[in-house]
Amino acid sequence: MLWFSSRATGLVSLLLITATVVLGASHSGRVASTGWPRFTLHAVHRNLSLLTLAFLVVHIATAIVDPYAKIAWLDAVVPFTSVYHPFVLGLGAVAFDLLLAVLVTSMLRGRIPLGLWRGVHVASYAMFPVVVWHGLGIGGGDSTLWWVIALTVACCVAVVGAVARRVLTRHPDAVARRAVGSVR
Repeated sequence: MLWFSSRATGLVSLLLITATVVLGASHSGRVASTGWPRFTLHAVHRNLSLLTLAFLVVHIATAIVDPYAKIAWLDAVVPFTSVYHPFVLGLGAVAFDLLLAVLVTSMLRGRIPLGLWRGVHVASYAMFPVVVWHGLGIGGGDSTLWWVIALTVACCVAVVGAVARRVLTRHPDAVARRAVGSVR
């Protein structure tokens, strides 16, 4: 039962992280419409991030409580120390630590330099491939099921598409700000 809970919350976490990254890339790229103004995108992005954290806590807790793998609480935050699949489980710990860093810096956004907050947020894009590697590499028969692979591929396509759009799209006010900054 705990194993199923851990795997299920892991897959839901993948979906939530995908949605969070896609919305984050859209929001930072200033995507908006009359039905989805930017402040709505920001609120949904923030709330999805918190929901992701909640599912990850359940994912981690069920994996730790399950006696089969003998994962310690410390293994969830200190990468590559577990006796059970140390590398792949360590990737999960790295991703979790990065998510915690994003959460803490976001809570302190008004009190820390904008560059620090932005740097941590940009670094969080690296979290997605680490999460995918962790999910596919941890093993278990469900990692090779066609629908799990299809779900993972769909998540990867969504994130790559959103990030590519973000990188390739220049918003007029960002271009104007750069032009004004270069005059000074």
